[in-house]
Amino acid sequence: MSVQYHEDDRGQRLLNIFPEVDGQVNITHVNSTSHIVAWHKHILQTDYWFCPKGSFKVGLGVPQQDGSVKVEWEYISDKNHKVLTIEPGIWHGYMALQPESIMMYYLTHKYNPKDEWKTPPGSFGEDWGVVNK
Repeated sequence: MSVQYHEDDRGQRLLNIFPEVDGQVNITHVNSTSHIVAWHKHILQTDYWFCPKGSFKVGLGVPQQDGSVKVEWEYISDKNHKVLTIEPGIWHGYMALQPESIMMYYLTHKYNPKDEWKTPPGSFGEDWGVVNK
């Protein structure tokens, strides 16, 4: 079985690297620091994000009891090794802080477009510090 590949202005993605696992393992190679890949959320799937090269600013949109969304920022890099766990229902997105940054991520379920809700950057009044292109 071959690995799936997708490329657009934001970067290149290798998808479903290990198709035999229950979830899905993907790698994203981001060339640009002027693209924001946000916002989306899942109801079923948990994401685990890790940065083996470069650095990322990660936005987490946490739903509040009053219906608003509170944006929290995390930073992951090859100098700040940690795995971000993104639970179902949390809006999330990212932007590379360095060209040629790489993100590796594990999804607990195979990608299902019916389990993905999207809204554009700025939807929660947040400031990414860059104009999205």
